[in-house]
Amino acid sequence: MKKIILAAIAVMTFSFANAQQTRFGVKGGLNLSNWAGGDVSDTKALVGFHVGGFAEIKIIEKLAIQPELLFSTQGTKFDGGAFFGDFDVKTNYLNIPVLAKYYIVEKFSVEAGPQLGILLSAKSNGEDVKDGFKTVDFGFNLGAGYHFTDNVSVNLRYTIGLSPLADNADIENEGDYYDSAKNSVLALSFAYKF
Repeated sequence: MKKIILAAIAVMTFSFANAQQTRFGVKGGLNLSNWAGGDVSDTKALVGFHVGGFAEIKIIEKLAIQPELLFSTQGTKFDGGAFFGDFDVKTNYLNIPVLAKYYIVEKFSVEAGPQLGILLSAKSNGEDVKDGFKTVDFGFNLGAGYHFTDNVSVNLRYTIGLSPLADNADIENEGDYYDSAKNSVLALSFAYKF
């Protein structure tokens, strides 16, 4: 995991050095998270939040690369029925998305790109369940943003999980992959660029 983080930092540093223009910013907002997959139909979305920083590195006039470092609260709520009742599984991640951001017009942009998530904690009704989860989570982001001014913007992004969440997930074929629980997060962000 240290090698992955160091490689990401090296790529960002190289990008900063070679970029025409780089702007830094902070962002935060609400998450609506759930688990997606064939065998997690009795789940409901949880409301959480994300907060962090980013760099917008202009490559050409309308295209930028935007690496981010975000703390994100995610998870799901299980419907356990009358016998077990509802219970939450809450996870905290350090997410590192790297997005290609294209400005369709001056005030409106679209974005897409991969994301690496590092699990910081996992709890179910206050009990530590981190050992049951994979430490690293991979996802893919699709989103759009509206820029009120040169500094202030709002963004809507969907992150689809690409890797199974369970540490003991035994993936032998595409059916096993489909039936494994994966993160699914819809995020609304407000950002400020310096």
